[in-house]
Amino acid sequence: MRIHRLVSSLLLAFLLTGVSAYGKVMPVEFDRGRNRLIAAMLRSQLSAQHFDHKPFDEQMSKEAYKLYLSQLDPKKQFLLAADVKELDRYTDRIDDEISNGHITLPDMGMKLLNKQVEKVSGIIKEIMAAGFSPNKEDYLQTDPEKLAAAADEAELRDRWRRSLKLEVLDSYLEAVEKENKKREKKGEVLLDAEGEQVDETLWAEAMKKVQKKTDAYLERLLKVTRQEHYNRYFDAVARSFDPHTNYMAPTSKEDFDIHMSGSLEGIGALLREDDGHIKVVRVIPGSAAEAQGQLQAEDVIMSVSESDGEPVDISSMSIREAVSYIRGPKGTEVRLTVSRPDGARLVIPIVRDVVRLEETYVKSTVIKDDKGGKIGYVKIPSFYRDFSAGRLGKDGRNVTDDTRAELNKLKKERIHGLILDLRNNGGGSLSDAVNVSGLFLPGGPMVQVKNSQGVIRVLEDKDRGVVYDGPMIVLINQFAASASEIFAAAMQDYGRALVVGGAHTHGKGTVQALLDMNRNLPLLHLKKYDDLGALKVTIQKFYRVNGSSTQYKGVVPDVVLPSMLDYLETGEQYMDNSLPWDTVAEVAHPLWHGSRFDLERVKEQSRRYVARSKRFQKIKEESLKAKKRKEETKVPVYLAGVIKERKELEQARKEARDAGVLADEEDDDEQEKQGEKSLDEKLSHDLYVDLAVFLMENSKNVELTAGANN
Repeated sequence: MRIHRLVSSLLLAFLLTGVSAYGKVMPVEFDRGRNRLIAAMLRSQLSAQHFDHKPFDEQMSKEAYKLYLSQLDPKKQFLLAADVKELDRYTDRIDDEISNGHITLPDMGMKLLNKQVEKVSGIIKEIMAAGFSPNKEDYLQTDPEKLAAAADEAELRDRWRRSLKLEVLDSYLEAVEKENKKREKKGEVLLDAEGEQVDETLWAEAMKKVQKKTDAYLERLLKVTRQEHYNRYFDAVARSFDPHTNYMAPTSKEDFDIHMSGSLEGIGALLREDDGHIKVVRVIPGSAAEAQGQLQAEDVIMSVSESDGEPVDISSMSIREAVSYIRGPKGTEVRLTVSRPDGARLVIPIVRDVVRLEETYVKSTVIKDDKGGKIGYVKIPSFYRDFSAGRLGKDGRNVTDDTRAELNKLKKERIHGLILDLRNNGGGSLSDAVNVSGLFLPGGPMVQVKNSQGVIRVLEDKDRGVVYDGPMIVLINQFAASASEIFAAAMQDYGRALVVGGAHTHGKGTVQALLDMNRNLPLLHLKKYDDLGALKVTIQKFYRVNGSSTQYKGVVPDVVLPSMLDYLETGEQYMDNSLPWDTVAEVAHPLWHGSRFDLERVKEQSRRYVARSKRFQKIKEESLKAKKRKEETKVPVYLAGVIKERKELEQARKEARDAGVLADEEDDDEQEKQGEKSLDEKLSHDLYVDLAVFLMENSKNVELTAGANN
């Protein structure tokens, strides 16, 4: 079974270039009979196939309605309170609509939204014609969760006035910065960005740019078809079961297939739609984005431009449409304007390229400790396996064989300890999670898999041999997910390794299957309606050998370290309708008979190390600041206030960079000078690896004999 194939947790977009099927998909004409058929299949398949067998009832309806409304007007920019009240009649009716096939919510939603978009279009023209006072003190609430729908048109107009003014201020300041760079090169007098007087030419250009961008945004919303509104409605119904269960319309299904087959060119990032935003889930190992170094998980992509071209606002775009702007010919530059969770905005230039396959594979090196001893380091970017080679009867490349080879190389170096790095490992092949675990253990159960009928399979490593039996530390963080959580949990449950890292892993402990909705459909329906799409449904759940699920809570490390990710609300526990953590019976798993770390002594050593480390203390400080900035969602909308906020953010990031806690965020010029760093260079600045080396170096003081830590 392959987690990565069956289990992709999101509506996926792997940013690829090259020939694809994107251009071949014909728009599906709206047909009520077709949509009644889709509804009937959702009704019959979701409850039957889903792991939890959730019923189609009023509770499901409430969850589906909440999801539907949040995608209809995610930023609360259009619908008035009266419109929402009209839609609220459907709160407990969706189950009935799906059951009887008389579906009207997406029609009503489309009607109300389009009416308001047209009204807002006129409001915006009036606001822009009146202009703005750059220095008049204003503030804007940027978190839709803290807003109710506007009570009336006056309140809606005021929201748009503040929002548009902020966009003009941002556009103006970016134009001033660009103009001053040109003047600086020519030795000319620079514009005073901080004075009360604005440059009239640049201000007028900013106004024009914002008007053009906003017109395009509204036009895009009005072009959303009735069928697309229905598709989003069906997906909201599916997601009410859990965040990884989706209805995939024919175009989304085809995009999913493209991702799985993998024409590996582009910037290399996995994206998802999140309440009107395009959010980065993870950066792909070996990709152009990873090589550039600035794009991170949880970044929201606000706009996209070609090199020095005009940015295109991609907010409220579907992933499919956003990808069409981000993808492009190999060797060309795309510039992504991203918003960080702490409020910072960055323009990230990435040269589109193929994914360098060698960078996606296991790597190793030897680290010398302060006493001259050798410690092995192994980086596993993902639990990969070439399944296509297996179907052809060939031995495809896989993470198990590669890890075994790297371990054998390290053993020849006579290492006295091993650091295995799973940070940012998004998962992959379940069988390889089991097999790689077996390289460090003498066989036995590694994970339990429970299906929707309650049947539990225990997956074991059958190979009794152990490739490496020395001391071992596993590094994890909040972006380690799925197969990497299975491996880390097995190492922890057997007492085989010390698990070190951030507060918890992602908590993705479920398996999804892709159900083709055209299969078993009568030929008459197939001919009439063509492709109905697919359902991605959660069908299984993972449990550790100790009986605890990896779902929701993830893996909590033995040694928890401060992280710049601590302020992020990321992982299953922060996702709507996530399946809960639970337990099953423990399976027998004898503890590791080799030497093990004394957890209490190691925790104390780590606590002292962190307390002495200026960089770890800086991480704590910066994470708290970032959390505070994230919570301060009311932003200034006047020239001096925007400039002050920008300066404070840049100063905070500069201090963090100077302290070495944002090592991957050098200035663009500095990155070009240095080029891509080698693995050894990266590790030399990695304070988590430094701490692991320290613990390993002092392991003689903390190792216990077999059986002493039962």
